[in-house]
Amino acid sequence: MNSYIIEEKTGYLLFTINREDVRNAINYDVMEGIEKLLDMGKDKAYKALVITGAGESAFCSGGDLSAFHQLKTENESYQMLSKMSSILYRLLTYPKPTLAILNGSAVGGGCELASACDFRIGRKGLKAGFIQGKLAITTGWGGGSILLEKLGITNALKLLMTADLYDSEQLLAVGFLNELYDGDQQQACQLYIEKMLKLETEVLSAYKKMVVRKWEETNLQKRIQEEVSNCAKLWQSEAHHQKVTSFLLKNKKM
Repeated sequence: MNSYIIEEKTGYLLFTINREDVRNAINYDVMEGIEKLLDMGKDKAYKALVITGAGESAFCSGGDLSAFHQLKTENESYQMLSKMSSILYRLLTYPKPTLAILNGSAVGGGCELASACDFRIGRKGLKAGFIQGKLAITTGWGGGSILLEKLGITNALKLLMTADLYDSEQLLAVGFLNELYDGDQQQACQLYIEKMLKLETEVLSAYKKMVVRKWEETNLQKRIQEEVSNCAKLWQSEAHHQKVTSFLLKNKKM
């Protein structure tokens, strides 16, 4: 079964992480899929990109630990972290609206992926959190820097430094989620972006350029690169490897 699915909808592209058996965790194949999505999105026929996860339990559980746990050194982890951070920066600065539909839980890198989208809507009752701290690392795909831009210092630091899971109402209150939905996710998506799709692509792109220009002036890309480097240093620590091993053993027993 494909790790991802790209569907052409009226006015937008829908990307689904199709790895329900591992709670839609991201591996290298999914990374390549997002790059393909961004390339396809250059077509004028599409005014927006939408990202979601397969099933109803998880949007994305972050990086696939079973695949990335083999990365032991700072240099090995940096290659993976840098690759995904570059993809998320492309998504962040994509010149048209982007929407993440959190159809279920999102943890770690899954929250970083959602953060890179312009808008985030979530199913009522979901839980999400930047839990990287509990694995003795920081955000490493640029999500921390992006979150600080979008939520402001206090709310962003709370989500990052507690490394905890928060429910949908709490996430809405701090601004991580823009809206909650109940029922069919594609219908919720259509309702959220239908007015945007009525505007000309040039209008949508002009507004997006305003915020991208701000990020360029404040060297966001450089700050993300520093975030990646810091995470890579922590990645090679014994504390991180022990935490991940314990996490994988715990999940195996469940």
